[in-house]
Amino acid sequence: MSKKNDFAENSIFLGVDFGTKRIGIATGQRITSTATPLTTLYAKNGVPNWFDLDEIVAKWRPVALIVGVPIDLDGSEHRTTKLARRFAAILRNRYQMPVYEVNEQLTTKTAKERVFSAGGYKALRQEKMDSIAAKLILEGWFSEK
Repeated sequence: MSKKNDFAENSIFLGVDFGTKRIGIATGQRITSTATPLTTLYAKNGVPNWFDLDEIVAKWRPVALIVGVPIDLDGSEHRTTKLARRFAAILRNRYQMPVYEVNEQLTTKTAKERVFSAGGYKALRQEKMDSIAAKLILEGWFSEK
């Protein structure tokens, strides 16, 4: 599989925060190593409305997808880990592009802290958390050396 440095600096990537009820999406470029929360898709048992996701992929034309996979602090995996890995495999097959899995440990917690500090309790909408978590997943992948 390609490495991130194999892509042009202005290439677009999508970050994905997988969940069984919601899937957060963010977009970013390697040239700035930053990402922007894009949207949150509702899912049923981890399955999104594929039409909505297809539209996002067609519009943004990413060169790769970066999927957050939850791994516990002790390195152990659980049911959601397996579901996220399976979702990543489906994305790889569906879009025929590189899909990278990264540990998403604590991204949702960090997203909540950032949103709360910026806007208090009123800003703590779950939809916002998921796309911000996707942003953190993508930026974490950009910063890995």
